[in-house]
Amino acid sequence: MDDSPSSRSLSQDEHKSVGELSLTKEEPSSQSSDLAAPRPEIKLGDYVFRRHKLNYDQHSIATERSVFDDPVLAPHFRPSPEYENSHRFDPSARWTYKEEKALLRKVDWKVTVWSAISFTALNLDRLNLAQANSDNFLEDLSLTTNDFNLGNTVFLVCFLLAELPSQLISKRVGPDRWIPTQMCMWALVTSSQFWLNGRATFLVCRALLGLLQGGYIADLILYLSYFYKKAELPLRFAFFWMSMQLCNIISALLAFGILRMEGIRGRQGWRWLFLLEGLLTLCIGFATFFRMAPGPTQTKTWYRPKGWFTEREEIILVNRILRDDPTKSDMHNRQSISFKQFLQVACDYDLYPLYLLGLFFEIPSDTPGNYFTLNLRRHGFTTLQTVILGIPGIVASIIAILLVTLLSELVDSRALVAILEDVWALPCLIALYILPARPDRWSYYVAWCSRNAGAVANRTVNASIYNIFVQIGVIVASQIYRMDDAPRYRRGNKILIIICCINVLILYPGTRMYYKWRNSQRDKIWNHMNAEEKAHYLETTKDVGNKRLDFRFAY
Repeated sequence: MDDSPSSRSLSQDEHKSVGELSLTKEEPSSQSSDLAAPRPEIKLGDYVFRRHKLNYDQHSIATERSVFDDPVLAPHFRPSPEYENSHRFDPSARWTYKEEKALLRKVDWKVTVWSAISFTALNLDRLNLAQANSDNFLEDLSLTTNDFNLGNTVFLVCFLLAELPSQLISKRVGPDRWIPTQMCMWALVTSSQFWLNGRATFLVCRALLGLLQGGYIADLILYLSYFYKKAELPLRFAFFWMSMQLCNIISALLAFGILRMEGIRGRQGWRWLFLLEGLLTLCIGFATFFRMAPGPTQTKTWYRPKGWFTEREEIILVNRILRDDPTKSDMHNRQSISFKQFLQVACDYDLYPLYLLGLFFEIPSDTPGNYFTLNLRRHGFTTLQTVILGIPGIVASIIAILLVTLLSELVDSRALVAILEDVWALPCLIALYILPARPDRWSYYVAWCSRNAGAVANRTVNASIYNIFVQIGVIVASQIYRMDDAPRYRRGNKILIIICCINVLILYPGTRMYYKWRNSQRDKIWNHMNAEEKAHYLETTKDVGNKRLDFRFAY
């Protein structure tokens, strides 16, 4: 599996593999004459508005044409013997739409559903600090809002520092082992917050949580890429993030119940919240050890003797994935990333616009989001009211994800859709800035809902370096609201409005124009080459990842 930094610098849906390139030979070989033409990507809008487009002759051949059907190009992409699925590679394999549809449904149930469940563990532990704030958490530990900011910063710095090491560990030992290990370790730290007694223990726990959770999302996305084609991942990620929002509702309801344990054994409700949600995460993490398989052909084990798939299904899985992206066989799933590979992506100037976006795009929504519960309490809402008032925003986020996904398919532009996060946040930030000194608490609540704009864009970008820049942006966001600016945060909101305008007017349009220009440069060269010239280039080139002429940036 090729997951080197050079080839994973963009998300699975953001690069066109060689397997998608049209073959320029005028006549297909007799061996490939029965192959299906490449199908358009199945999108959320197809399920909602155009279900007739999904109807195929269920008994016709679904195997799509790829480089493996070109006698000139095929030898350059044959899997290496070290690739864990090489024994199931068969260019002559054919399967029907009926077989593929049934197999994909099985993969969804076996892989995606449990991945979504395991992801709820991360979200539970991310939310419980905000929910604890609704229960006088800071006052009970004699902490100030600046201490709270420092705790967030410590968490994010440690999260950032763990990003690359986590990815390296995941590639070396396999995400199926590393993901549940991470979950169990941070669950123990979460539960230990039951015994917090002041600033020092608070900061230590935030540091440990950051170190143990860093890289988790990237690891999970890497795991999903082992089982799906590139075009199949965005739709599943959309439902994946919607399931996260549903988890937010469940988490709010859990907090509503657990915080009512206030006074049991003389302990505050927020202590029970940390303890019980940590134990729940521990149970999910332990179960994940038994619910994740290393790869499509490695699902049999002593507790699962029959495995998930038959030999026929394994052949279909492996060959449909490699036909979609032959580079996935360049590395196996227990292979480390070298320092040279890391250095290549660190010096890749073509990704700098993405890194710059990662630094700034979430700041306008993250800053208000971090203070949502704390400021509702300051404006007179009770603990339980504060918890419940978080639910409408979560429901709005689910609707926003659906609408944004449909819109992204309509305009086919990631930059234009991602900009909506800041376009949504801008009027809400302006409303916060111009509210009177003593606003009505319900007016304040409505204005503060700019936090709902968060997490709707760029969620499938899985490069560790990109994630590092995102975390740096979150660190900046955690320091914009300061104690001397409370409770209105006029200075902080002015800064957020400026950043929001820079994103909308400069960064997003500039990034789109840059990648459009880079693609046009490569098209001029690649499209004028015939099959033999392309084969010679692929055989002799030293270009890797997004430096290859057959790579196209998404914008």
